[in-house]
Amino acid sequence: MSVAAGLAWRYVTHALMLGLALWNEGRPAPSLPDTLLELIPRSAFLARHNYTLWLLAYLPAGFWLWARDRRLFVRFLWVGGWVSLLRGLTIWATGLGPVDGHDVNAGLDAATRLQAFLAIVNPLSALTTDAPHVYLTKDLFFSGHTSSTFLLWLYARRIPRLGPVALAAHVATVGVVFAAHLHYTIDVIGAWALTYAVYRFFEAGPGAERGAGGGARLAGAETGPEAGAGDADAAAAMRCARASSAART
Repeated sequence: MSVAAGLAWRYVTHALMLGLALWNEGRPAPSLPDTLLELIPRSAFLARHNYTLWLLAYLPAGFWLWARDRRLFVRFLWVGGWVSLLRGLTIWATGLGPVDGHDVNAGLDAATRLQAFLAIVNPLSALTTDAPHVYLTKDLFFSGHTSSTFLLWLYARRIPRLGPVALAAHVATVGVVFAAHLHYTIDVIGAWALTYAVYRFFEAGPGAERGAGGGARLAGAETGPEAGAGDADAAAAMRCARASSAART
């Protein structure tokens, strides 16, 4: 898969997730008590600028990953698309009410949902208008801010210097999520758990194809130079074992 195809896949899956989230906005839903949020004062400033802050945490590290390892970046896009689809399904399945308790979008009609979709799926209008703040109040389980930056760190940690930067960006993003009261605590915990599960499925589980040398290769994406690291370690261990056996004889 090329970078262009990976970006297209990521955009399409984001759009599908967004469609499910906006469908969910029209359903009346109850708000939940949250012990942790009750202890954290809400910052209106962080709530207002959370998308911009997320982009500052996400895009520089993402471009850095692309520059350092294109194949790893493509895998990140591929798996990120599946995480986005899963998020859309869990939003649809759970139907949680807004964190602040004000369900302003209950009963949202189809025409308004379509208008909101067109405004939010367009990156320019999504960043320059209030559409995301107005129409995305119940896209809760699980946290997209958390899952996207966490997945980026899972891939970026393989690269020296980029790993700590991506981790710091993820921690800062989670801090904004809590300080702005964007999500329930369970949304953040669920994001960690489900994102890691999808990552492991594609990188080391049944979703990973086996290459000719026995190394894991992500289905639908190209392999990177680090993909054969496990095979190299195994081969080195076998050579050491043979050398030790020869020395004993």
